[in-house]
Amino acid sequence: MRRFVRIGSIALLAACAGASLGCAPTIKAGPENAFTKPHVLRMGDIGDVTSLNPMLAQQLTLSRMSSLTMAWLFKFDRNNRPIPELATVVPTKANGGISRDGKTLTFHLRKGVKWSDGAPFSADDVVFSTRMILDPKTNVLGRDGWDLIAKIDEPDKYTVVYHLKQPYSPFIVTFFSSAGANPSIVPKHSLEHSADVNKDPYNSKPVGIGPFRYVEWRRGDRVIMEANPNYFRGLPKLTRVEYRIIPNRDTVVVQLQTGEIDLWSNAARAYYPRLKALKGFNVLRQPSYGFGHIDFNLTHPIVQDVRVRRALSLAIDREVLKQKVGRGLGIVQDGLISKASEFFDPRIGTSKAHDVASANALLDSAGWKRGTGGMREKDGVKLKIEFASNTGSPDTDTQIEMIRGWWKEIGAELDRKNYDPALLFALPQNGGIIYSGKFDVVVFAWFLSPSGDLSNLYGCTQIPPNGQNDVRWCDKKANAAMDAFKLTYDVGEQKKYDETVQEAIAAQVPIYVLQINEDLFAYNSDLKNFHPNAVSSFDDFMNVDI
Repeated sequence: MRRFVRIGSIALLAACAGASLGCAPTIKAGPENAFTKPHVLRMGDIGDVTSLNPMLAQQLTLSRMSSLTMAWLFKFDRNNRPIPELATVVPTKANGGISRDGKTLTFHLRKGVKWSDGAPFSADDVVFSTRMILDPKTNVLGRDGWDLIAKIDEPDKYTVVYHLKQPYSPFIVTFFSSAGANPSIVPKHSLEHSADVNKDPYNSKPVGIGPFRYVEWRRGDRVIMEANPNYFRGLPKLTRVEYRIIPNRDTVVVQLQTGEIDLWSNAARAYYPRLKALKGFNVLRQPSYGFGHIDFNLTHPIVQDVRVRRALSLAIDREVLKQKVGRGLGIVQDGLISKASEFFDPRIGTSKAHDVASANALLDSAGWKRGTGGMREKDGVKLKIEFASNTGSPDTDTQIEMIRGWWKEIGAELDRKNYDPALLFALPQNGGIIYSGKFDVVVFAWFLSPSGDLSNLYGCTQIPPNGQNDVRWCDKKANAAMDAFKLTYDVGEQKKYDETVQEAIAAQVPIYVLQINEDLFAYNSDLKNFHPNAVSSFDDFMNVDI
């Protein structure tokens, strides 16, 4: 493993000092920044995690750590394409991994692989993990795709065969891949005798198969990982990775300035100028599969009328938000899929910014009349919107206060409810705000799957507690298109079905896209070989070093 040595450079300087000509230039060894800890990466962000087991929790922060530590059949390369991890090959029809009728999937597994505790990995673990996900007693967020598995075969210890009820084209992403909010493979030997997997101590210090392994979770403070000596690809160059849990984003920037952390991944757009000005840091900016959005809870009467949703949306000036909150970053559009994706729909236009006249006309037509102080009422009910958001984000605070002013212009009152991120995104079984539907409107960001499948977010069967359709939207035509999307492995046909869904969402406004994100990574200039992709940015970490 490489080490920084200063002695050699000092000797070279001494030799050059006594020479008048012909001295070679000095070779700088060691870190540029005094705060750098060689081979130790310290990253930080707001919010604790609720579990370290991605089968039971879904947060962007957790997905980063899970890429480093957990067991996946597939990971993703710099071009966002799937690559085999514990599988030996990505199944296709050409290589026989997908049957002619699309209903049989064969996964060939690597031999000689060990879990981070030294136990051998085999097909038993994949079968056990699949059955655990399918067990209704396991608190997974959704089973879309998994519920299509009719039978599992294990011809030998390094082959698993899924027999599906019907074709399922997003399988590479859904079935144990590191992209998005997907479950990882778990070790059978650790959990097969568990009385309750949802409460098992394993979830606080899971055993995985990755370049790093978990050492400690100090709740409310940090998660510590170290190089995994049992990883089949060998030792990574970093010896230790720490995720620091920081109360708010201003403090994240302060800790970058003081050298207490080296990396803020998916940094907030509002901090872009400050991050660029940091000495000893680089800022990477690149297109994202993520999008910021407002979600309307369609089970709540106050936002059930599409005219109300559209009026609230039209009152928002997204270009002003982009400049004042996003510091010029982001792409304003009504479609939810980024131009970086092959599933982008160019036919969806972009609605007029801050169209107060149209917003007022829509509310008038929906029967919301101006009352005392200009606020609107209907049947004795005020147009008062309960708006949920996360704590610790001054940029979110600014954004919401601007929206409050715009909504007041059209006679709507914004009633903000602030929650810790862990509670906001917790499972419904744990009282999570979003998945329990405890909001009229909520603002956050989704990161879409590279497969183009939208059903996990907007399918009729994915309404919580059965999935992530937090807006509780169910449109028959769009749902049929999502179902058809999953039945075909032809990308051209998939694009047509995706267009149907995207256009229905744009027309009915169950969500309102604030912007397509541009990912920001602020990192110590001593960090080398960091090449995040758009869907699973910590997959390529073997050669990352500091």
